Amino acid sequence: MQYHQVVKGRFLRRPNRFIAHVETEDGLQICHVKNTGRCKELLVPGTRVWCQEASSPARKTRFDLIAVQKGSHLINMDSQAPNQAALEWMREKEAKGLSLENVGIPTNVRREVTHGDSRFDLAFELKNEV
Repeated sequence: MQYHQVVKGRFLRRPNRFIAHVETEDGLQICHVKNTGRCKELLVPGTRVWCQEASSPARKTRFDLIAVQKGSHLINMDSQAPNQAALEWMREKEAKGLSLENVGIPTNVRREVTHGDSRFDLAFELKNEV
């Protein structure tokens, strides 16, 4: 998983759980926060943050806040990142015909699948190698 069009900034404030105000070289940016948790220990005014420029010009915000500096650590704030990384890994296994821990080859890998009243972040089928 890779991020593109990333800019550094300084976190200023978070008026609600979806929006952050970040100062970049180009001035004040209104950013979408990809993690709706409180994150008060991370999003402290003045903290160094990283934002990704959105690819769609139709969006309400130009940037997504994706990472924050905490001491010497860079912390990913994108709550969708773990699912995206797992999806990419599974699709790679599927494309190469490689088994998942000797239980089978993942096929028909897809995101956000509904089943009855439930929704699965990732769904797939296993094809036996035999």
